[in-house]
Amino acid sequence: MAKRDYYEVLGLSKGASKADVKKSYRQIAMKYHPDKNPGDAEAETKFKEAAEAYSVLNDDQKKAQYDQFGHAPEGGMGGNPFDGFGGGGFGVDLSDALRIFMDGFGGGGGGGSRSRSRARGADLKIKLPLTLEEIAVGVTKKMKVKRFESCSDCSGTGARDKTSKTNCTVCHGRGEVQQVSRSMFGQFVNIQPCSNCDGTGEVISNPCPTCSGDGRVRKESVVSAKIPAGVHAGNYMTLKGEGNSARRGGQQGDLIVLIDEKEHELFIRDEDNIYLELGVNMAQAVNGTELEIPTLTGKVNLKIPAGSQSGKLLRLRGKGIPRINSHMVGDQMVKIQIETPVKPSKKEKELYKELAEYYSAQKGKRSIFRKIKSLL
Repeated sequence: MAKRDYYEVLGLSKGASKADVKKSYRQIAMKYHPDKNPGDAEAETKFKEAAEAYSVLNDDQKKAQYDQFGHAPEGGMGGNPFDGFGGGGFGVDLSDALRIFMDGFGGGGGGGSRSRSRARGADLKIKLPLTLEEIAVGVTKKMKVKRFESCSDCSGTGARDKTSKTNCTVCHGRGEVQQVSRSMFGQFVNIQPCSNCDGTGEVISNPCPTCSGDGRVRKESVVSAKIPAGVHAGNYMTLKGEGNSARRGGQQGDLIVLIDEKEHELFIRDEDNIYLELGVNMAQAVNGTELEIPTLTGKVNLKIPAGSQSGKLLRLRGKGIPRINSHMVGDQMVKIQIETPVKPSKKEKELYKELAEYYSAQKGKRSIFRKIKSLL
């Protein structure tokens, strides 16, 4: 099912300020909060939808990506969605939606009971440099990532055995302490992590010797990412669940892959097009010729028209870079540059002298003046 436009979800116009985004989200989230609509599946869906929209539009980087690319067709990322334009990239479950709401406003309306939300591991970021050749066709890259992973000796619990773990007596196993306040808008609950158990809801008397009770150990892992063709430097993708593990279980964080472009020794990129300068000698420019030139996907033959001038642009259609999530492909532009011999041979000097005498006989010794067309 196609997602609704995030601005439409929050009842806003494109370009709305952060204050407008937060205000609108608060109103919608309060209206459809599960505590106010117990058992209402439609209200829960709208609550999650609003949280998803808010998580994007309240983040400057995600918002910029979304404003540029919107939602891609479903499945367009092959399971590795790019934030802002990957199909299904910002799906949230109810626990995520509640966490987003509590992070944004420090509590929720209504007096219903609330179970302890699961801890979540920290996100990681990694920069991934790509060549233009890789960007032109798409590539699957393997990356080494240093992260916290669940301790195998204690299965992530942090305890030496089952008897070493008991419920926290301060929060009674909830991992949170609550402060209830009332205002003209109703009852609000300010929720903070329990300091006695660090928000885990459990106290360990005999910790695991491998992880010292943390429930996780630091390791280096290899993670694969499928990069679609046409990405730009500055694009990023989110690999769900590939970040740090949470302490003593819980949801694993995400890995944010930042795309970078390596400088190419021959090509310059301009959006979907690439540019290459081709040096030709005077004879090739005057008579025309056919030369083998490189492209991002192999070599091709290029016909140089007779009488070509320096600065002339020749176009190779479809030899540029694909536009992301589109069937359109850019072109390769080849700029002709006529080269003058720096150290001509004796034979070349004789030929150019003969050519100069020919020109002199045809046009006299006067110089030819023209107004310059461009300073660039």
